[in-house]
Amino acid sequence: MTNVLDQVILGNPIQNYFILAIVLLFVSMIKRYLSQWLANLLFKEVRKWAPDIDQHEFSHLLLRPLEYFFLLVAFMLTIDHLNFPPELNITVYNGFSLKGILSTLLELALTLSIIWIILRVIDFVSLMISKSADLLHDKTDNQFIVFFRDFFKAIVFIFGAIAFIRILFGAVLVNKIIAGLGIGAAALALAAKESIENLICSFIIFFDKPFRVGDTVKVDTYQGAVEKIGLRSTRIRTQDKTFVTVPNKKMVDSILDNISLRTQQRAVFRLEVAGDTAADNLLKVLQDFKALLKQHDKVADGFIVNLNDFTKDTYVIQVIYLTNVIEGVPFNQLKSEINLGFIKILENHGVKLSSTTVEIHEK
Repeated sequence: MTNVLDQVILGNPIQNYFILAIVLLFVSMIKRYLSQWLANLLFKEVRKWAPDIDQHEFSHLLLRPLEYFFLLVAFMLTIDHLNFPPELNITVYNGFSLKGILSTLLELALTLSIIWIILRVIDFVSLMISKSADLLHDKTDNQFIVFFRDFFKAIVFIFGAIAFIRILFGAVLVNKIIAGLGIGAAALALAAKESIENLICSFIIFFDKPFRVGDTVKVDTYQGAVEKIGLRSTRIRTQDKTFVTVPNKKMVDSILDNISLRTQQRAVFRLEVAGDTAADNLLKVLQDFKALLKQHDKVADGFIVNLNDFTKDTYVIQVIYLTNVIEGVPFNQLKSEINLGFIKILENHGVKLSSTTVEIHEK
């Protein structure tokens, strides 16, 4: 049996292949437990900073990448003790040997697993911070976390791409790229001027907070609820339920009306009555209009009811009032209720309309 294990196949004794198989089998069997043990060990430390984090959430993020990482490291450490068969060290393409290609693939796989772990750590940190943000009931903080999660992931991808280039083409090309950035930085900045401006404006939005996720805003001709603030643009769900993407630079530079921050809503009502209406009846209408608004609990004090203008054919009555009702549907119901009250008052005093123009301005 010893002689059989000592036989050399492809430049290595058979027993070395058995050792490789046993190590991989062993690591495959314990990788879940080893990853769980390491995740639990890390969770004990993390729980001090985020007591609301569930252990299952933490383990779910890290278990899979840790398993592949341990298996890959065990494989690389084991095959390092094997001799690459000389008969397989052939030139595959343009001077690249099979040994070099396999070694490069292993380095790429290890780099990819490390990047995977780092991305999961970023996800976990954002989850940990979002748990604290949920306690404050602030949607902007949650969007702020999503923003920086994507930002740091983009940085990881950039460094990962540089690492891949170094593995595939060597450090010389990476050095040339870095050296070339000094020359091409101006051209790159000029080409990416709009993107850089939008990125800077996204930071301005998060720190200055002119609006938050969930706010209803109006910018230029677009009005709707803010659903997401991204690295380059802000997504708005319009009143027509369309999804509009507005560059962050426009959100910062344009005059933006944050409708959600208004404390009251203003309504302007203009009513034209017939020019042959008696002055006494007109005065009674104005008095009843005032009484109606004064008795209404949803109309703020300081309303205006007056004879705003008149011509040879009409008298123009103007009504301006403020209300604490902000939402669209309740506000429209309130207007309908008050308008019906005005119509009844006109009927009670026998006042006829020459023409009726109603203008509602919401500010």
